[in-house]
Amino acid sequence: MGKILMMLGALLFLVGLFWHFAGDRIPLGRLPGDIHIEGERGGFYFPITTCLLLSIVLSLLGVFFRSCLKD
Repeated sequence: MGKILMMLGALLFLVGLFWHFAGDRIPLGRLPGDIHIEGERGGFYFPITTCLLLSIVLSLLGVFFRSCLKD
């Protein structure tokens, strides 16, 4: 359990560091295919493409970490 927590902590640190220095150059939430509807009484936004991309990336990371933890 300690090994998993250390890996997750290191991963979160690296993602936060990357996010800090990349700034607005990461187009997450503004990808083609994200649904954005504006009306006169409000708006609706559903980042479906961003959700699919993040799901694929997180699934690949899960497979990678699972294979690394098999000792």
